[in-house]
Amino acid sequence: MESDQGASNNERLLAAARADNEEMLLEVFEQGGFDINFQDGVGNTALHNAVLHGSTDVLEHILSYEECDVDPINRTQKATPLHLAVQLEDPELRKYIVDSLLEAGADTSIKDKNGDTALDYVSADDTEIRALIRKSQAQASVSQADVASDDDGDAGSGSGSDED
Repeated sequence: MESDQGASNNERLLAAARADNEEMLLEVFEQGGFDINFQDGVGNTALHNAVLHGSTDVLEHILSYEECDVDPINRTQKATPLHLAVQLEDPELRKYIVDSLLEAGADTSIKDKNGDTALDYVSADDTEIRALIRKSQAQASVSQADVASDDDGDAGSGSGSDED
């Protein structure tokens, strides 16, 4: 009997994110026994990998996973996925991924090893991305001021564990 238990589910998670392999990712989610924020040797998580490789199919699954840290910091550049996303070459992919990360609550104020925030990497003529980040910054400062009045509690957000 041969066993295909070669790679741990953490490693499979990272591989699925690199290859945009939605099937493998969902298999890992189903099997459990993994850490969504598991870091590889250079400190990249599945989220970093999905961003770096433009893996949009798995990106949404990773971001919607309850324990997912949207702002993990890798070891090499001290970069968050948002830092990596704003540097993607393809403008449509860049906008999609930056938007997804910001929607998921990515922190725009984190600085990498060079002391730069994600916005510092956005070229001056990339008005779309600059606008997305500014809007997110504005919302963050509003919600900071609004912490006391939490009248809109997300009562309906369950873990989705009622699905078979």
